[in-house]
Amino acid sequence: MIEPSLFTIAFSILFRAFTLGHAKASWKRVKWKIAYSFLEWLMDTLRLMRTFVRAVELGSLSAAAREAGTTQPTVSKMLAQLEQQLGVRLFERSTRGLSSTEQGQRFYVDAKLVLEQFDAAVASIQGTNAQAAGFLRINAPVALGQYRINAMVQQFLAAHPAIEIELILNDRFVDLIEDGVDVAFRLGGTLPANAFGRHLATIPRFLVASPAYLESRGVPATPGDLSSHDFVRFAWTPGTTIELFRQSEMMHVTTNSRYRVNNALAIRETVLLGGGVAVCPDWLVRDLLDSGKLLPVLKEWSARPQDLHLLYPSRKYQPLRTKLFVEFATESFSFLPGFMQTPRNGKRKTCPRNAS
Repeated sequence: MIEPSLFTIAFSILFRAFTLGHAKASWKRVKWKIAYSFLEWLMDTLRLMRTFVRAVELGSLSAAAREAGTTQPTVSKMLAQLEQQLGVRLFERSTRGLSSTEQGQRFYVDAKLVLEQFDAAVASIQGTNAQAAGFLRINAPVALGQYRINAMVQQFLAAHPAIEIELILNDRFVDLIEDGVDVAFRLGGTLPANAFGRHLATIPRFLVASPAYLESRGVPATPGDLSSHDFVRFAWTPGTTIELFRQSEMMHVTTNSRYRVNNALAIRETVLLGGGVAVCPDWLVRDLLDSGKLLPVLKEWSARPQDLHLLYPSRKYQPLRTKLFVEFATESFSFLPGFMQTPRNGKRKTCPRNAS
């Protein structure tokens, strides 16, 4: 991978020499013809790299061509030129579409970083603040993404019309580098070693059920009573027990789960329909509790709280769009119900592995 700081320094020297005319004594030893040729090669290579990056992000040569105001054959020729310079195949072309090779995926990560450094170097030298623009790939758990983050992203896009966002919702722990993810929301789990995380909130979790269910099955008076109730369980949670806490006291409670499902929104709906008792995070059911459509069960007891982190790749440089989104998300969660705020320190940390 190209070292960002070295690239910025090298470009800064070239840019200053050609645009500002303030050549240093050491620069005068360099032949201007050689320097100009190098700069010409550099700009052409950056143009090819930018075309390649957009082709990967947009998923087709025709889309990249439309965005650049050129033709698909021109883009194809440019990418072939880049492949020739690198000596590797970056794309697999077939009737089913365009897909990057393994070498292409690795080069995409490096090329994107170089282009971000280039844009930052230009803005720094010109003494202007770069406009927030470009492509941002965000990953989030399915339920949290649908219920909270999707609306947040729409607000962010409205405030920054030059930014594009691809929101990928899944419940697996993605590799930020390999999957090309700029920002990832993570609920629980151990933070990966190759990422930095900002702790956004601690989420209370507790037992809830619908009034109709409690009326027909009775209200549990003690944790042990749960064994005679239908317990709606997150499908990926192993075993048949749950941990409940009351101040310093902890209990392992055996539950009977006739129904398991791997989606938090499905658990919300199931409990609302009277399907049983479930442990739910505050953000998922706060509106239903406030309206009385759900009721808390065993109020003195709660499940282990869950941590929400915002992760980004462990690199010194972040493009402006990433910085703006991180700040926007941090501020937004401070106003959302169901999320307990904690001091922001930007440090990596480990949090307990919990089910959704």
